[in-house]
Amino acid sequence: MSDGIKGEVAIAGIGTAGLGEADGYTEMEILAQAATRAVADAGLSMADIDGIATCSSSATMWAMPVVEYLGIRPSFIESTMLGGSSFLAHLLPAILALKSGQCNAVLVCYGSTQRSAQFGRKDGVRARAMLDPQPYEQPYQPLSPITSYALAAQRHMHAYGTTRRHLAEVAVAARRWAQLNPEAAKRDPLSIDEVLGSRMISDPLSLLDCCLVTDGAGAYVLLRSDRATELPQKAVYLHGAATAVWNRQISSMHDLTVTAAAESGPRAMKMAGVTHKDIDVLELYDAFTINTLLFLEDLGFCKKGEAPDFVEHGGIAPGGHLAVNTNGGGLSCIHPGMYGIFLLIEAVRQLRGVCGERQVPEARIAMVHGNGGTLSSQSTAILSNERYW
Repeated sequence: MSDGIKGEVAIAGIGTAGLGEADGYTEMEILAQAATRAVADAGLSMADIDGIATCSSSATMWAMPVVEYLGIRPSFIESTMLGGSSFLAHLLPAILALKSGQCNAVLVCYGSTQRSAQFGRKDGVRARAMLDPQPYEQPYQPLSPITSYALAAQRHMHAYGTTRRHLAEVAVAARRWAQLNPEAAKRDPLSIDEVLGSRMISDPLSLLDCCLVTDGAGAYVLLRSDRATELPQKAVYLHGAATAVWNRQISSMHDLTVTAAAESGPRAMKMAGVTHKDIDVLELYDAFTINTLLFLEDLGFCKKGEAPDFVEHGGIAPGGHLAVNTNGGGLSCIHPGMYGIFLLIEAVRQLRGVCGERQVPEARIAMVHGNGGTLSSQSTAILSNERYW
């Protein structure tokens, strides 16, 4: 094997479960359903899994009960918790473990019932605050996390003339993609005026600038690429992966309009040997509409301050100049707390060519970008349905 990771590891299987609402099921149960489906999709059995990567915002030692519940005995365990970007951040350690021979098949998995399990929610919020102290912000009792994202949006407006209408373009584009996706939670038509007229939550972000609150579980399986010819499904290869963290609290950002995606993106692209013109599909973590604008800029698809023009007139909607969040994203498809794993699953589906009405023609290379915390952790990955180029 080469010293790099380019094309050395393939995504062999994917699976989801409990999308939208999973009444009557626990987080562990829907995680196990998604994991079982991903392993079967890879043509394997759970006995073949000797690597695990998982984490949860509801448990600090989550990997241990997952291992126990699935009945596996992994030689590689990765449980770093970086919020919503975690399941993309897990890629590089898993790739290195596979390349080194530490393990042969890594299962990455996540499950959340944050929508259906509403009981004890206030106590849970207090407990998480104790586990994740933010001393510069908690004394002011912000409406977390939306207050932080609203602050970034206000700053972008002040610096670059961005308007609420530009933010609304992001929400409408996501909904147009969701209307082509039978799995999406929100598929009814949505207009710019409806977004602008929705209830204000934290100025300038209204209700329809915010992601959904859903249940859901996702999983994927990684194998060394030399096994790709044995797979029942079309292999999707990993060509680049990078993670960057510059801050936890948004008040510690040097510039509220520049995230660590400006580091993770170029590193992943350099590793993969691609340019922006090579990217056919872009899956971005859109917890709020401002995220999409910031990441388009920080990842280099346009210059800082130019994302509002980039998204206008359906620029990232079906038929636009760049296919962004083709499943409907966290804004209209699904958002069970930590959304990153679903970005990768959608990218794999696009590169397999199985997305039906929303399929991007001749999709060959995808960029996936995850965000965690309040614009805190950023993870970027480059995938392709070709091992070499």
